[in-house]
Amino acid sequence: MALPALPGSGVQFRRILAHFPQELSLAFAYGSGVFRQAGAAPSQSVHNMLDFVFAVDDSVTWHMMNLLKNRSHYSFLKLFGPKQISNIQSCGAGIYYNTLVQCNGRMIKYGIIGTDALIEDLFHWKTLYVAGRLQKPVKILTQNENGKLQAALLSNLKSAVTAAFLMLPESFSEEDLYMQIAGLSYCGDFRMIIGEDRSKVLNIVKPNVPHFQKLYSNILQECPQVVYKHQLGRLEIDKSPEGQFMQLMALPRTLQQKITSFVDPPGKNRDVEEVLLKVAHDPDCGLVVHQGISGIVRSSSLIQSSKTILTAGFKKSVTYSMKKMYKMTKGWLRKTS
Repeated sequence: MALPALPGSGVQFRRILAHFPQELSLAFAYGSGVFRQAGAAPSQSVHNMLDFVFAVDDSVTWHMMNLLKNRSHYSFLKLFGPKQISNIQSCGAGIYYNTLVQCNGRMIKYGIIGTDALIEDLFHWKTLYVAGRLQKPVKILTQNENGKLQAALLSNLKSAVTAAFLMLPESFSEEDLYMQIAGLSYCGDFRMIIGEDRSKVLNIVKPNVPHFQKLYSNILQECPQVVYKHQLGRLEIDKSPEGQFMQLMALPRTLQQKITSFVDPPGKNRDVEEVLLKVAHDPDCGLVVHQGISGIVRSSSLIQSSKTILTAGFKKSVTYSMKKMYKMTKGWLRKTS
């Protein structure tokens, strides 16, 4: 049975989706407008911006159709046409956002990503930008029968569990696991210093543990390296060098490469397996994994944020940044009061 998001959201999402070209391989909604977050009053959610991601097989064609339907959503870049918009989309995390858009009575933000770019990120964590969002509960609005995409979505969840295991102690609570997973895509993100509520991860997990369980319980029950005491909400994992080596070898390719570049000094050029074996014996194995993830997230978040001035335009960029700063300040005041 599907777990409920915020009340009444299903019909509203479908009405919003009807405003856009329907050639979508995947569409999902996420964020505080969809799932309740700690510290937010129930009535507040109806005023929060709704966030969407649309995966499309042909970005140029989709933007061309969307420009015909929703030209006002775009910044000055609409003057350069769909091909140039698609070129800008491909930079950084491979996603193009239109933000602060009024649609069906709500303020929304929506990102467009190519299906192939999404699959690449889900399997290999090339940028961990959209893959990171899909490691947390989202509201799937539409999904076609693309077998490779479905396999990539599952692979991403398994990779998130594996990376979290490497950064956790031998025994931990289920909530600890979900906190670690929810925080993966924020490792190294400069917006967690300026522009985001620093309690963001806790606020995401606390009220949504059942949603995380729906995503991850089958993976945990089938994983041979973990003892999942579901009734107690506790987990125990194999922290031996052999166990950690198996987990490191199961990580996405880009993260393995990042770890290798951190550990392997210039000139030695050892292969990835040899380096990961060394990391598996390192008492700071979890820290090395964290550094690798931070390296991926830092570069993609910087490039993606720098695109905002182009994709949103100056006025919307300033407005959006001010809204983020306001949320960060509110979170800080809640924490200190």
